[in-house]
Amino acid sequence: MPGSAGHRPFSAAGPYWPVVAGPYGAGALVAPPERPPLPDFPTLSARLGAVREDFGKPAGYLAEVDLPPTATEGVHTLSRIVRQDLPEAVDSFVRTRWWTRLTPGQKPPERHLERQLTVLREEAEHLASALRDAEVRRQETHTRHLEERGG
Repeated sequence: MPGSAGHRPFSAAGPYWPVVAGPYGAGALVAPPERPPLPDFPTLSARLGAVREDFGKPAGYLAEVDLPPTATEGVHTLSRIVRQDLPEAVDSFVRTRWWTRLTPGQKPPERHLERQLTVLREEAEHLASALRDAEVRRQETHTRHLEERGG
């Protein structure tokens, strides 16, 4: 039956339904929209695991390549940075940071970590530069050999 109480919207509120429904509608307009979920970034542990895995990948590759002596020395230096120097720098930072909380007023361990990472970066950059220079000389030598051979 059209017009019966069972079929009218907000029939329980009777003629006052705008007064009852109005605040709900206004609240929906004033309330902030639903936020999208935050991006699912990997945890620090997962990122460290990925870095450790990445450091392991070159070892298999380098084991299959016959490297010249200068590059072998470079692999040794890089290996020392990755396997010894970098973990030691981070570990000493973590341990010192804990103790620094108990004895405030000392030089922040972050400064030492930053300095150590800067030194390691500079060492890696020097290594990369030396290897690049060695490869440039090797390429130039090969070019001269081909030019002399041809004529």
